[in-house]
Amino acid sequence: MTYRQASPYAHPRRPRRPSLPRSPRSPRPPRRSRLTRRGRLALLLGAVVAVAAAITVPLLLLPGEEPAVEQPRTLLVPEGWRSAQVYTAVDRALGLPEGTARKAATAPGAALPLPAVAGGNPEGYLFPATYPVVAASTPEGLLRYMAQTAGERFGTERIAEGARAYGMSVYQAVTAASIVQAEADSPEDMAKVARVVHNRLARGMALQMDSTLNYALGRSTVDTTVADTRITSPYNTYERKGLPPTPIGNPGEQAVDAVIRPADGDWLYFVTVAPGDTRFTADYALHQENVAEFNANRRAAPAG
Repeated sequence: MTYRQASPYAHPRRPRRPSLPRSPRSPRPPRRSRLTRRGRLALLLGAVVAVAAAITVPLLLLPGEEPAVEQPRTLLVPEGWRSAQVYTAVDRALGLPEGTARKAATAPGAALPLPAVAGGNPEGYLFPATYPVVAASTPEGLLRYMAQTAGERFGTERIAEGARAYGMSVYQAVTAASIVQAEADSPEDMAKVARVVHNRLARGMALQMDSTLNYALGRSTVDTTVADTRITSPYNTYERKGLPPTPIGNPGEQAVDAVIRPADGDWLYFVTVAPGDTRFTADYALHQENVAEFNANRRAAPAG
């Protein structure tokens, strides 16, 4: 091998240092891949689309508007309605064939929260109130809500104690309240009608309430005939003593309160002679005079 003579212009070479053992090299970090121009453009377009999608929904609404929320309709169950009337109202509110709600309430597997003594009959426990109805509402859901509300309102210790004070269970108090609800002409008369019920029960007298006959006959009227009082039915309180086996309607809280806190009085009879004029008495002869006046007013009333 030939050796070149060092160039006079070259820097003199430094003497080599003795070589040291090399330490292991750390792996070199991977090189960052750079986006091409086309890649940068695609990324930019993706970001623009995402932002546009995020603001599209708000732009569809007018200023100050909120996203559309379903507005519930309402179902009103008045005080005193019978279960049959509630079923019809539920079917109409949900646009279902007549009889659908009744089947839902009385089906063997119905899960209505009722007292055991009711035997699955919801009469008296479809609490009168205003209920929300939405597209997802079902007969079972609405009826369960009504029964649950009744259980909460009637299941208080105050009502239980008030019922016990008159030798009644809560279910019996609700049954008596359903009669009070049907018979009283005004909230003011409820406490007096309740007193008549208690006085008659305490004396072992038949209640003789037209409202229970109407329930048995599936009607509502103030005209009761002698033949009506002789029908064979557990709801014929002319023939049978004590309370009927179940409520005859769905009472409100005022009627239940009247039963556990009746007015003071010795009354055994009452009759509504004219609207706003209900007369209470313990004298049977005076009661007969009041009934005669009621009948005279009925005959004088215009037909229809």
